[in-house]
Amino acid sequence: MKRRDFIERSLATIPFVASLPDIEPQTLSMDQPSLVINAGIGGNNTRDLLARIEKDCLQHNPDLTILMVGTNDMNSMKHVPLEEYTSNYQTLVEKLLKIKSKILVMSILPVYEPYLFTRHPVQFYAPDGPALRRSKVNEVIHRISEQKNLSFLDMHHIFEKTGEIGLSAMSLLKNEINSGKTDGVHPTADGYRVMAVAVYQYITLKGLPHNKVVCFGDSITMGDADGQNYPTYLQKLLNS
Repeated sequence: MKRRDFIERSLATIPFVASLPDIEPQTLSMDQPSLVINAGIGGNNTRDLLARIEKDCLQHNPDLTILMVGTNDMNSMKHVPLEEYTSNYQTLVEKLLKIKSKILVMSILPVYEPYLFTRHPVQFYAPDGPALRRSKVNEVIHRISEQKNLSFLDMHHIFEKTGEIGLSAMSLLKNEINSGKTDGVHPTADGYRVMAVAVYQYITLKGLPHNKVVCFGDSITMGDADGQNYPTYLQKLLNS
């Protein structure tokens, strides 16, 4: 992606962040650099996160946890029914609140559906279909954020409006043109940068603590093996 295009997409996230409800600003400590821990593991669903939250998140005692999970719950053979997903998500949040970590939750990303049907039969998504199933997951995330007074960033909306989801080389999700892969789920390097910019804007505009941040989630958090992931880019922004 050309630098100008990336800047335009990054700037496009500002209205989505600035229009969010006001959050009481926190007093931020600048005595030490921000530490951002990438606790994403590919293929994880909410069951997996519950199994490893103590080791991979709570023991770090983060002052901010960024939680993004649900793609595998609704979109893979590790499907979790919505009722269980809701219960699992609530338990994750309760465990984080118990250690007094601030929590920023993010909606799951849109996908390029034609690629999904090359991996899973249409019947796998019955009766709702992938779009409605994804929408229900994001409704759960938003509802819990309101019930528990958590910070909520609608990353789905950002990608849906600026991500050019499809077969274009400009797509922020991987496809055959921009990555040589029939993926349609995972962000490109520029997609991860847009995520990092959106999270950075939210943290700074809303005054969230960021001395120690744990990014807890699945492969969307983990990113690529070559260091292309939103936690890495976020740490660079927070320490710039």
